[in-house]
Amino acid sequence: MELLDYIILFVSAFLGGSLIFLIKTDLNKKLKLLLSFSGAYLFSITVLHLLPDVYSTGNAYIGLFILAGFGFQIFLEQYSEGIEHGHIHVHTHRHVVFPFGIMISLSLHAFLEGMPLVNLSGGNHHENTLLYGIALHHIPAAFALTSVLYQNKLKKHQVLFFLLLFAAMTPLGSLTSNVLQRESIGMISNYFQYMMGIVIGIFLHISTTILFESNVDHRFNFYKMIAIIVGASLAIINFLINV
Repeated sequence: MELLDYIILFVSAFLGGSLIFLIKTDLNKKLKLLLSFSGAYLFSITVLHLLPDVYSTGNAYIGLFILAGFGFQIFLEQYSEGIEHGHIHVHTHRHVVFPFGIMISLSLHAFLEGMPLVNLSGGNHHENTLLYGIALHHIPAAFALTSVLYQNKLKKHQVLFFLLLFAAMTPLGSLTSNVLQRESIGMISNYFQYMMGIVIGIFLHISTTILFESNVDHRFNFYKMIAIIVGASLAIINFLINV
């Protein structure tokens, strides 16, 4: 990855979280459409790029780690309350209450999301495709996080600090995975495919939850369907161009 890629990951999350301070109108509907788009895009590139890459190693145990990643994301959501899906759950308190579970679990989730952003197949189109998917996904997630922090009576400078911390997690995860793959100290790089399996499981859970969760009124949403089709189509077109 180049410096610009790290900047894109950081800025997308930071700007997404900063929207709560910049725009006073209701953004929930627009953010839900963006979430649907990014969910479809993320699911498609997982199936078209990440799964073939990790299974090309011929390791028969990869599937176990994918299942482990899927289950681990379910565990994380017990503490993040679904913020990675763009959900906002505000608990009213008279005093400042910091949501430690939400912040820790969401930061860990973001850190792990950065780990697949390395070259597994000798071409960098996989990396670029996934980068944009993660960047788009972090916009509504960061907005949901700052909304929870802000409405739990934290001061503005405190919210900005934790937003900066969250925005740095995915670039840090990507940087860590690059180091682990390149270094052979302690044969750490030999376990990279297993980490990839866990991350793929996380992506599958996140994207399918976004795509298949019911609308509030349980009715067909035309705009949401269009966003999903466009997201999946872009991933497919990119795949066909680079296959």
